[in-house]
Amino acid sequence: MLKLIASRLATAIPSLIGVVIVTFLLTRVLPGDTAAYFAGPAATPQAIAEIRAKLGLDKSLPEQFMDYVGALAKGDLGTSLSTGQPVAHEIATRLPASAELTLSGLILALAIAIPFGIAAAVKQGSWVDHACRVITTAGVSLPVFFTGLLLVYVFYFKLGWAPAPLGRLDAFATAPNDVTGFFVLDSLIAGDFETFRAALAQLVIPALTLAIFALAPIARMTRASMLSVLSSEFVRTARAAGLTPYKVIIVYAFRNALLPVITTLGMVFSFLLGANVLVEKVFAWPGIGSYAVEALITSDYAPVQGFVLAMAILYVALNLVIDIAYGIIDPRARSEA
Repeated sequence: MLKLIASRLATAIPSLIGVVIVTFLLTRVLPGDTAAYFAGPAATPQAIAEIRAKLGLDKSLPEQFMDYVGALAKGDLGTSLSTGQPVAHEIATRLPASAELTLSGLILALAIAIPFGIAAAVKQGSWVDHACRVITTAGVSLPVFFTGLLLVYVFYFKLGWAPAPLGRLDAFATAPNDVTGFFVLDSLIAGDFETFRAALAQLVIPALTLAIFALAPIARMTRASMLSVLSSEFVRTARAAGLTPYKVIIVYAFRNALLPVITTLGMVFSFLLGANVLVEKVFAWPGIGSYAVEALITSDYAPVQGFVLAMAILYVALNLVIDIAYGIIDPRARSEA
């Protein structure tokens, strides 16, 4: 297993170097002049030139890149020009909000999609199978921001069941002490059930928006993989031997159908990281997605570079977890490493 982990980490390093180079170049070709933006509309050319020199933007591109890599090696992601705060501090402060939202959406999607996919495969051609097809088609067809706005309209504006989509807590609640950074967990740890209810109420609709987006590929892959395994010889043998349907479907068939589903999870998580940006804007969620969008609008390079790098590291870490899960489920993956 250690050999598998070392092999995957070695292949991840070139990917991260590529992300650093591409992100740096992309931020430099963005339209707009950062120095002119922060100098203001009434600034003189001399004032703009002074700000450009202060930011190091008057240097050549290779010099700027070397400065960036040198700072990165020291763990310095730069300082945001918009907020005046270190980017590493801003990302560390906002990342738990994004992680809470993304993981809640993914867990909710898994809780719905996997039983749904199994039921659709076991009862092929039934109403469950048809419902699975309709829901998965709707899930991939509707843009995530449209789903979010629709849910806000129905559950907040028309029914009044959900709170206003304005962040992680309403104005009358106080944030719990920071332990994990997840308001729902931290309020439970503190035994503050009033804050727990408030945080959970704010989280449900945005997490459901992400879950609807994520459940379609998971349910489709679960159904297809289960159909393939259920037609296998060993499943027919297990049924002929008189094993209970639960043991045949869950213990034997589902375990063998898991590998394609786990592979799909990696892709779904990367899609969720992208969709998270739009959901955070719709629900005024104070995560790193909305932070990156605001930085992009103002041509604030450092937060954009820090955001992309943080997402790349998260993606590499998730793929490592998936590879380890592969090794646990299928020992052949360990021997191939």
